[in-house]
Formats: sequence, structure tokens, C-alpha cells
Amino acid sequence: QVQLVESGGGLVQAGGSLRLSCAASGRTFSSYVMGWFRQAPGKEREFVATISSNGIVTHYADSALGRFTIFRDNTKNTVYLQMNSLKPEDTAVYSCATRQIRTQPYALYTSLKDYNYWGQGTQVTVSS
Repeated sequence: QVQLVESGGGLVQAGGSLRLSCAASGRTFSSYVMGWFRQAPGKEREFVATISSNGIVTHYADSALGRFTIFRDNTKNTVYLQMNSLKPEDTAVYSCATRQIRTQPYALYTSLKDYNYWGQGTQVTVSS
């Protein structure tokens, strides 16, 4: 069982920045693929970014490319999402997710169904 706890959400003006954090329980964090997803009101949850368990490979949704950066600190069991140049359309609940993958350190997953564990989410609101 893995527990994920997000933090760092809040209210920010358009053009501003936020850094989200996701702390994971467990002693094998370095074998977890991590992902960030978001869900805006009235919309389905969508992929934002993912990072391989070794932290070397990343992949972003088109909406996040060039503005968001996902990175991780395996010594702190934490994955981050640095969000810059925020837009009102980035307003959503942001959740982190994980699945354990011991044998593929460069694997990435972009689909919700590929993840086993989810955090509760943190609200990000971008005002215009």
C-alpha cells in the first residue's frame, strides 16, 4: 500500500508560478513511476506530466509543455510539479499518482488506468 499526499496548491494570478509536491510513503520510492493529473470542474481527469522511476525521463501533455516541469527527489520520497506562466485554464484539482515498476527504470505512463495509487489532490486556482 502506498500513500500519496499532495501540497502546494493555492490561488495565484495569471502568469504566476506554483510548485506542487507529492510525498509518498514506502521504502521503494525509487521504483515508482510518478505522474501528475488534473481535473477541472465539469471535465474528466487528464494527464499532465510523468517521470520515470530513475528520474531521467519525463513526458508532458501539450498543455504543460514548456511551462511545467516534473522532477523528483528519491532521497525525500517526493515528486514535484513546477508550474510557471499559469493560465486561468490551468485551474483544477491536481493529483499525483504512482505505480511500482522494478524492472523498467525508464518507463513512463500517461493513462489513468496505468496507475495504482492516487493522492487526494490539491486545488490550484488561477485568476485572470
